[in-house]
Amino acid sequence: MLAIEKIRKITPENLPPLTILTGDDLGQFELLKDEFLKQIHYDPADLNVMLFDMKETPYPDVELDLVSLPFFADEKIIILDHFADLTTAKKRYLSDEELKSFEQYLENPSSTTKLIIFAEGKLDSKRRLVKMLKRDGQIFEAAEIKEADLRQYFAKQAQLEGLDFAPKAFDHLLIKSGFHFSEISKNLAFLKSYKESGQVSLEDIAEAIPKTLQDNIFDLTQLILQKQIDAARSLVRDLTLQGEDEIKLIAIMLGQFRMFTQVKILADNGRSESQIVSDLSDYLGRKINPFQVKFALKDARGLSLSFLKRTLTCLIETDYQIKSGLYDKDYLFDLALLRIATETF
Repeated sequence: MLAIEKIRKITPENLPPLTILTGDDLGQFELLKDEFLKQIHYDPADLNVMLFDMKETPYPDVELDLVSLPFFADEKIIILDHFADLTTAKKRYLSDEELKSFEQYLENPSSTTKLIIFAEGKLDSKRRLVKMLKRDGQIFEAAEIKEADLRQYFAKQAQLEGLDFAPKAFDHLLIKSGFHFSEISKNLAFLKSYKESGQVSLEDIAEAIPKTLQDNIFDLTQLILQKQIDAARSLVRDLTLQGEDEIKLIAIMLGQFRMFTQVKILADNGRSESQIVSDLSDYLGRKINPFQVKFALKDARGLSLSFLKRTLTCLIETDYQIKSGLYDKDYLFDLALLRIATETF
């Protein structure tokens, strides 16, 4: 069961004494957090519920409320928001003494206080404090979701919203959303507002869901690889009229072609798709979306490594020439696209 499905079973009556909401999928984390607050009927005006922002609140104020008795009911709820000290983030808001004091509270918590902790990011499992939370609390984690679970959940959500997807349309929604939980949720809401019920077509998705800059650069890259120069120039003109700068477009294209090159090299060395995800995550020092690798492998399959290397060199040189003021940036960018499309490096 997904974290959001578990959260929807929470009520003010069955709320555990200690609850921790965490996870490094920040988009999904914010959705889970909003849903959790909705489930417990959080109201800032409710004097029996206190929310402390741990980035700003002095810990002695928090501790005083943790141990004090409720005034208006048998129990009260304390919410500690942005508790970064529990995660692997380098930012710290509490001193070692204050964290030790919080540990002591957890060893002997108040029976009249229900504690909720929101800690976006990855919990630091090496800390004794985190081990105590995992031992005693109920944890909801905004973690990476398997594709099958993602499909099943959002197919059910679409059905509840009265939306029926035409063949390939649901896949297109997932791909367009990058298989990110929060993006799919947001785009499903766009579709619902655009079309209250009935079958959703590919055209509906194109009309209802705004294109991101990443979408447009992906389209631009595909047009260049398919040698559709006029269409590529038209798209660039539209983007620059919208205020996008050629240097920014080059940076995103570099990211795409760099990913093509990396997965190509690893695949040619016999690495499986899952191994490529792991290798790139280790190399780049951040978690790589498996679906990003999946589609990069598909797009890079028909491209030679020498072409990819020359393309990267061309884009880097163009970026340097634009920043050096060699010629007009629109001319240099147009020339780079032409060179890539015609492979005249």
